Amino acid sequence: MDRPLDETFRRQQLTKRVVQGSIALAVVVAIFIWVPGWISPSVSRNRIRTAKVDRGPIEATISASGTVVPEFEQVIPSPIETRVLKILQRPGAVLKKGEPILELDVSAATLALEKLNDQIALKQNEQARLKIDLEKTLNDLQTQLQIKKLRLEFLKSKTEQQQKLFEIGGSSKEQLRQTKLEEDIAQLELQQLEISIRNTQQSLQNQLEGVATELKILQDERAEAKHQLDLASTKAERDGVLTWAVSEEGATIRQGEVIAKIADLNSFRVDATVSDVHATRLAVGLPVKVKVNEDYLAGTISSVLPTIQNGIITLHASLADKSSKLLRSNLRVDVFVITAQKENVLRIKKGQFVNGEGEHEAFVVRDGAAYRTPVRIGLASFDQYEVMDGLAEGDEVIISDTRDFIHMKEVKVK
Repeated sequence: MDRPLDETFRRQQLTKRVVQGSIALAVVVAIFIWVPGWISPSVSRNRIRTAKVDRGPIEATISASGTVVPEFEQVIPSPIETRVLKILQRPGAVLKKGEPILELDVSAATLALEKLNDQIALKQNEQARLKIDLEKTLNDLQTQLQIKKLRLEFLKSKTEQQQKLFEIGGSSKEQLRQTKLEEDIAQLELQQLEISIRNTQQSLQNQLEGVATELKILQDERAEAKHQLDLASTKAERDGVLTWAVSEEGATIRQGEVIAKIADLNSFRVDATVSDVHATRLAVGLPVKVKVNEDYLAGTISSVLPTIQNGIITLHASLADKSSKLLRSNLRVDVFVITAQKENVLRIKKGQFVNGEGEHEAFVVRDGAAYRTPVRIGLASFDQYEVMDGLAEGDEVIISDTRDFIHMKEVKVK
């Protein structure tokens, strides 16, 4: 049979439960107060890169990939279909202007030139003969013309005599009419002969002009054949280095096929490629900086190719020091096209903490902790960003990747 609990015991149990609950509540409050401090996020200084904000000039640049090439390169094509008789120079040879490189078989070209010479000689003879025929024909016609004029003068005089005789009764009307008719016939014959002379002169002149045109065509063909024959001597047009040439004697060469290349290795330019997203920012005359190892060479854009291939624009950069000792043919270099410049602005070294112009979040290191700070980035050069807002000169900023703790307001730096 159950008995009621003692009142004193009940109060003791109640007190014990209140004390235990209070202790549990105090522990929970302590955890919420102290544990966040104990487990506050931190990052090792060895795992981050920092840089300080400074002040100075900045240049907005576009990065491009470039290749050093000779500013002048003579490509020698074969002017005729031929074969190589002898190799006179090998790649790497230093050439002087006018020095031959290969000996080509030019017998067919020489024969063609001689044939043209013969054809020109025949045309010149034909031209001379036509001139003689023209002069003879015109002389004969001019003689006939003089005779016709004299005959007409005679008949006019005879008509005047008949007219006077008719007036005094010494001649009949029929005789006067017949004399007048003979004069008219002579007048018509004279006009017909004058027309015939003009037509004959024009016809012979046309023949002469036709022969002269044919002669001019043959002379042009001969000049071109002689020019091609001269080119077949494969001579260097200027001093340079032979970078490539046909290497086999007896090799058959087609017309227009490249047989040698000569480069001037004392003067270079840079051919660069860049994404077409920058097309509107590129223009001839923009300054560039060419990075060769750890050195920089100044230059300007000399031309921008109008065609875009596979989203790539090609540009040519002319260097201020074309013969720098740093330059080598086919050397790969970095090219930075300067599109804008500012003086005396806040700058921070480039890093992964931001990815270009606009609003970003950066972490500023102060008193052993990094604090998330909104910043605004302006121009971007090849190694620096312009700080437009959010940072002050001398601030130390984490410039390495901050994605792991970008959601936190504060990170300890150990």
